[in-house]
Amino acid sequence: MSRLGGQVRTLLRDAVDVFRETPDLAQSLRDHLDRLDGPLRVAIAGQVKAGKSTLLNALVGERLAPTDAGECTRIVTWYRQGHRPRVAAHPLTGGPRQLRIDREDGSLRIDLEGLNPAHVERLVVDWPTRGLADTILIDTPGIASLSTDVSARANSFLVPEDEPSEADAVVYLMRHLHSSDLRLLESFHDNGIARANPVNTIAVLSRADEIGVGRVDALMSATRIARRYRTDPRLRRLCQGVVPVAGLLAETARSLHQHEFDLLAGLSAKPRAEVESALLSADRFVRYAGGFGLLERFGLFGVRLSLALIRQGYGDPGRLAAELTRRSGIDELRAVFAAQFSQRRDLLKSRSALLAVDALLRMDFRPGTELLRDEVERILAGAHEFTELRVLGALRSGVADLSEPAMDEAERLLGAGGPQPWSRLGLTPDAGRPEQRAAVLDALARWQRQAENPLARKATTDIARVVVRTCEGMAADLT
Repeated sequence: MSRLGGQVRTLLRDAVDVFRETPDLAQSLRDHLDRLDGPLRVAIAGQVKAGKSTLLNALVGERLAPTDAGECTRIVTWYRQGHRPRVAAHPLTGGPRQLRIDREDGSLRIDLEGLNPAHVERLVVDWPTRGLADTILIDTPGIASLSTDVSARANSFLVPEDEPSEADAVVYLMRHLHSSDLRLLESFHDNGIARANPVNTIAVLSRADEIGVGRVDALMSATRIARRYRTDPRLRRLCQGVVPVAGLLAETARSLHQHEFDLLAGLSAKPRAEVESALLSADRFVRYAGGFGLLERFGLFGVRLSLALIRQGYGDPGRLAAELTRRSGIDELRAVFAAQFSQRRDLLKSRSALLAVDALLRMDFRPGTELLRDEVERILAGAHEFTELRVLGALRSGVADLSEPAMDEAERLLGAGGPQPWSRLGLTPDAGRPEQRAAVLDALARWQRQAENPLARKATTDIARVVVRTCEGMAADLT
């Protein structure tokens, strides 16, 4: 456990003691203690039809989340690793209720057994899979749904009124950058610890294949758009980055069947002009190929790309699946997910715990709470990790008069691309300690000069001093 994690654990224990005469509050604090030892909780959010369940399945590597518009998609659903398959409904009143589950065409099917979705707070799916070993993924209903009840349920989970969200981080899906997306991302930012900081949010340009109208090069277009979005100042201050992903392609590639490959191989052997004509629309392709199977699993883009790859020599299911996975963008998302979330596990969980204590102290005044407030302030003042978060937020709000290269370096050194030293220093993962030490000493000298620049604005020199402290810490660790 990190030093920060130890301090937060002590704070929670002290808070449990202060609130011991109020059992529900004390239990809530104990739950946060347990949460420090548990997996990271990541919510997948977005507007209706953004592809949330499909992306969740792609991340897990199994078709667990239902992707149709059934009753279960109206309920906040937690997916976590378990020793055996099990699904429990947690009603708004009363205890949990075990539900029947089965697999249909490889997909998980959950029977609510007569329960009204509006009366169910959440579903909890336990599943034995490595894809959930370190993370709980939380599928949320579509925000801005035509059903105000469904939309309100998603908002109340992601942005509760009187307490922090139960999620430590958010993957936000959008099809394009609209003002409604910016408003929703803005609402994720708390008003307490690390205010207006993008550290716990990644944006995904989902259904990226549709941007290029299903052309084989559609993901190249999506990548260019995502790159433009990353530099949009409105978005930069709200999330860590934007990753384009063809979710359906990623989900299907992870579970490609031999019979699907055989169907695609058969199509690839037919006259190309004939097949291309059939691929001009979904209706034409269904009439040509017979049935919706391939279209439901691949979409027009996935079929086009698969046929092109088979013609290029990807002649077995394993090779085709690997190339489809690579081209879907899911590997890049996993890398960003690991750097921004998994490697920051202690920081994000400590942040969630501090938010919970901070919210409680704002509402409840009793003997001992003043000491708790002082303890929170000491942690915030002494934890360089939170200082880095605040400075990252300041950088992205445009307060510093730094050149673009200097801005990029400052963000990287402060951990915007991941907390590992090699990542902060712009090196590769296999960079040795001597190379890392040389790089950090070079950066330290450069930022010391910036911190002592008498012509720079105070906001800029303050930021430079934080970067210097970060570099000094890395240099000490690499000695």
